[in-house]
Amino acid sequence: MKNMSASNGKISTMQAAIIVLNCMFNAGILILPRTLSKSAQTPDIWISMLLAGFFVIGIGIIVVNLSMRYPGKTVFEFTRSITGIRGSDIYGLMIIIYFLVLSSMEIRVMAEATDMYLLQSTPYWATVIVFLWSGLYAVTGGLSVMIRLITITLPFTLIIFIVGILLSSKLFEFNNLVPMFGDGIIPVLKGVQPAVLSYSGYEMMLILTAYMTHPKESTKTVIWSISIVTLICSFTMVMVVGCLSLSGITTRTFPTLDLLRSFEMEGVFFERFELLLLIFWIVQIFATFTIKYYFTSIGIQNLFRLRKVQPIYYLLLPLIYLVSTLPKSLFQALVLGDILGNVSAVLFAVIPLLLLLIDIIRKGARIR
Repeated sequence: MKNMSASNGKISTMQAAIIVLNCMFNAGILILPRTLSKSAQTPDIWISMLLAGFFVIGIGIIVVNLSMRYPGKTVFEFTRSITGIRGSDIYGLMIIIYFLVLSSMEIRVMAEATDMYLLQSTPYWATVIVFLWSGLYAVTGGLSVMIRLITITLPFTLIIFIVGILLSSKLFEFNNLVPMFGDGIIPVLKGVQPAVLSYSGYEMMLILTAYMTHPKESTKTVIWSISIVTLICSFTMVMVVGCLSLSGITTRTFPTLDLLRSFEMEGVFFERFELLLLIFWIVQIFATFTIKYYFTSIGIQNLFRLRKVQPIYYLLLPLIYLVSTLPKSLFQALVLGDILGNVSAVLFAVIPLLLLLIDIIRKGARIR
């Protein structure tokens, strides 16, 4: 397990926050306005996003409080002390399958976006193989290599994305957002569920807390990471609805990307602003993929008590490729993404809460 840690054996609070933020600020934001608008049928989806953010912060606090009760142990290890070996292995296997499918879908989204906007008519297998072998190279370098990659790409992606959204303000029409609560509070609440499911990434703390130099600061890590993503996503919902209208969102696959494509910057090297964003975004999604790929390998190593993790990296490559090809269309891939969101709610919200309650009751009984 030593290969899991960064070069100095631990990761800082800032590094943990960067990893969580990177995993949460994923390709989902490109599709999210469409998903929320179909569920809520109201321009108030930005309110749904805010409410979901507060709810997910609560879930994140539960996750880190569970992890902090077992310093230096990942979820694959400390659950044995709560549920026993059999229960721990079942839960660990479910997490591994989740990360495996999620990393495969991230590969699929990267390939689809590359084919649609950057390298048209490029064979799917050619694009995916480049990503997979690059990912293999990254994970063999260890967590420190991936942290450096994220540290470089994430700030650029965030800056370019926010600037792009701000530049689209010339298309903004306030009438597209009013009246607020025009259909009541129920449609807003309907949008909270898909919004909550979009906040994938906080579950990384079930593993990362064990490798933090100051694990007691993991609560701060979760709160800051989720808060930043909530603010960015809520602002994005406001701008996308304000610029494209509610009816205009539901007919688009990638509403956020279409918004960034709706204007040009004449006289600038990158006149099509979305191309610049896509380049950094694909690298950022790639970094997220490598983290999930890495944690999947570590989970398998823990589950089967294996000595070396390197062979697992190679064995997972063809499996990730095969899973990424299972959806026959982009629509099916998006449906699978929705299913993963529901699965994550059980794996990383319901089960951690139950584990925390069981652990509190057991330790309380021992004290008595």
